[in-house]
Amino acid sequence: MPFDPTIDSIKTHTIPNWFNDSKLGIFVHWGLYSIPGWAPTTGPLPEVIASQGWSGWFRNNPYAEWYMNSLRIADSATAQYHAEQYGADFPYERFAAMFNEQIRNWNPDPWADLFKAAGARYVVLTTKHHDGFLLWPSTQPNPFLAQYHTERDLVGELTTAVRSRGLNMGLYYSGGLDWTFNDRVIADISDLFMAVPQSAEYTAYSDAHWRELIERYAPSVLWNDIGYPSQADIPRLFAEYYNRVPEGIINDRFTQGEMTPDGPRPVLRHFDFRTPEYAVFNDIRPDKWEACRGLGFSFGYNRNETVTSMLSADALIHSFADIVSKNGNLLINVGPTGDGTIPSEQADRLLALGHWLETNGEAIYNSRPFTHAEGSTNDGTPVRYTRKRDTLYAMLLGTPQSQQITIEGIHIQDGGTVELLGHNGNLEWSQDALHLTVTLPANIPDSAAHTLRLPLAPPANMADRVGIVEE
Repeated sequence: MPFDPTIDSIKTHTIPNWFNDSKLGIFVHWGLYSIPGWAPTTGPLPEVIASQGWSGWFRNNPYAEWYMNSLRIADSATAQYHAEQYGADFPYERFAAMFNEQIRNWNPDPWADLFKAAGARYVVLTTKHHDGFLLWPSTQPNPFLAQYHTERDLVGELTTAVRSRGLNMGLYYSGGLDWTFNDRVIADISDLFMAVPQSAEYTAYSDAHWRELIERYAPSVLWNDIGYPSQADIPRLFAEYYNRVPEGIINDRFTQGEMTPDGPRPVLRHFDFRTPEYAVFNDIRPDKWEACRGLGFSFGYNRNETVTSMLSADALIHSFADIVSKNGNLLINVGPTGDGTIPSEQADRLLALGHWLETNGEAIYNSRPFTHAEGSTNDGTPVRYTRKRDTLYAMLLGTPQSQQITIEGIHIQDGGTVELLGHNGNLEWSQDALHLTVTLPANIPDSAAHTLRLPLAPPANMADRVGIVEE
């Protein structure tokens, strides 16, 4: 049924099953900032803000994709690096010609193959970041900078490659920042809100871009960032999108400013899912959410990042299991170099995750949260839970030190079978009113996580079936 351009109408849109079931997406930050590929390795967003405040964050911004803003802060490490490598009078926009030269031999197929092997079910590509550079030759070119876009249609080529592997394709667009329209230097959090372009020209420009992306590529996800011009007609844009892509979804970053008697305040009129950044929720959320982060401290490629500043494969798997147990998806980022090479230390972690999913994916894909997300064994091994119908999955985050483990607070069906994913045969088990004890196979291989498949006791009443997946 078509959506009308009203808030009431678009709010009837529901989260499609594909997004609930997918669990894992790949974020791709690629653009002019990938040419210098440099930022200080300051640390993760929440920790830096807690210790240095927002001004400290922007002055020592570890997000390499913010290179254009960082180099305009006079005392920043990025400004010093840029002067040493390119000269203080080298304008950022000159990276456009260099980027177009370097992408001539880029092939989207290895990317799509890697994302598929990682176990991802969808991809989100940055079509325009805050620097305003476009990764597709738009019919709405930048009005201030000539040829400020890719000569190749990178958006279209990657979309085709990703979909040919059976994955969904989403698109990111920075609607809230475009430093070619508003060049205010962002040195503190107050500058961020003042830097959102609010002109009629930019409102029409960003709307035209989103409509062009929707019409050309029919993205499964509209992933906006920072905010959106206050005068934009959000209900109309969203209705047009849902009517074009009925199973499409919209993130929670189309925030607009609204004047009140007490001054301006942010207003978020509609969204399908939340997007915490370098953060996760501590418990099961009733509404769908998606955690996004880089493998290191940056989204864009940062040549300063090494394996020591990135998530280990085990930490990535543990974080992923934790997020899924709490009704979330993980949108894990890769930052390719200027020529489109995904660094091996990034690819290796994705492949390790994919290898784990080959055995344990049954507990991840198409699952839903259990009554509680977390537990532990008697030897202190953390446990995360998911479920499908009357099957419970207990993911042990590590290899237990003893063959016999006890999990508190789990009661399973009498006479049922307990299995370890990836192992042939049933496991011995016993239980009392408060504990489940399972004997694991002897000499199980060391792994980031192991998954027990458990038969849940039938619920006493229908109210207890809330959250159970009916397939």
